[in-house]
Amino acid sequence: MNDLQPPGPTDLAALATGMARTNELLARVLSKVGTTPSVHAAFVDAGYVYAAAGKLVAGTEDRKGFELDAEGIIEAFIDRARTIFPDSRLLRVYWYDGARRRLHTPEQQGIAELPDVKVRLGNLNANNQQKGVDSLIRSDLESLARHRAITDAVLIGGDEDLVSAVEAAQGYGARVHLWGIEAPVGRNQAEPLLWEADSTRVFDLDFCKPYVTRRTGVEGPEQAGGESPAPGREEVRFVGARVAAQWLSERGREWAAGLLPGHPNIPAPVDQELLTAAEALLHHSLRGHADLRRVLRDGFWEHVQGQL
Repeated sequence: MNDLQPPGPTDLAALATGMARTNELLARVLSKVGTTPSVHAAFVDAGYVYAAAGKLVAGTEDRKGFELDAEGIIEAFIDRARTIFPDSRLLRVYWYDGARRRLHTPEQQGIAELPDVKVRLGNLNANNQQKGVDSLIRSDLESLARHRAITDAVLIGGDEDLVSAVEAAQGYGARVHLWGIEAPVGRNQAEPLLWEADSTRVFDLDFCKPYVTRRTGVEGPEQAGGESPAPGREEVRFVGARVAAQWLSERGREWAAGLLPGHPNIPAPVDQELLTAAEALLHHSLRGHADLRRVLRDGFWEHVQGQL
């Protein structure tokens, strides 16, 4: 004789209630996941960027042999991240570099003043080698991932010591995307680091070339003491407006109107064009002059907004 009995009305009601509660809980979880905003941050090993970009474009890793337009390349990284993560908000860019006694150089001060950029300094030893940078990257990356402050981390570097930073962030659920700069020969990023990353991307010569200038002197008037003095702020502002007027005439109001949603930022390719055009008119390099570059953009925007 079979002892199994079909479920009674009470059992079916309890089962239905349990299923309803489970479905409600699942709906809440899915709803929360669907509304949680994506946030990304970039962690840039400046020593790696200088060395890799300098080697690729100028043929040397020695910072004395070239100038890196740090502001320009940071903006290019931000612009590329905006394209890759269209539905994500940028938290900030962390720029890790070395300095004697951790005191900002004038160039590092200019970078620190950029919007959405935080400069973090390690030490420089007697051989101008960075010390403590990798540990700073790991600390920031792990902390932000642990507190769910970011969903995606862009790591620009190549040292194998960064593997632990990647693993720590991934352990808290963040995805880590490793970006690098093309090496003339072989690789300039450790293989274990490439293996651990969730995705990888390499920037080529065409990407880096606008931001690296050999130290061969600046074309234009020179004084016996070297390079001509930097232009004044009003002169730079006027040149920014002059370039804007020329481009409005050539490209039309629709082109300019397309830039307005990004104000006060300018897309990296357009910003690089503006810099190149301004330097040709000024007969002076603005690379390394973050304050004058901001004045240049102000002059550009003032004219554009006045004409629309």
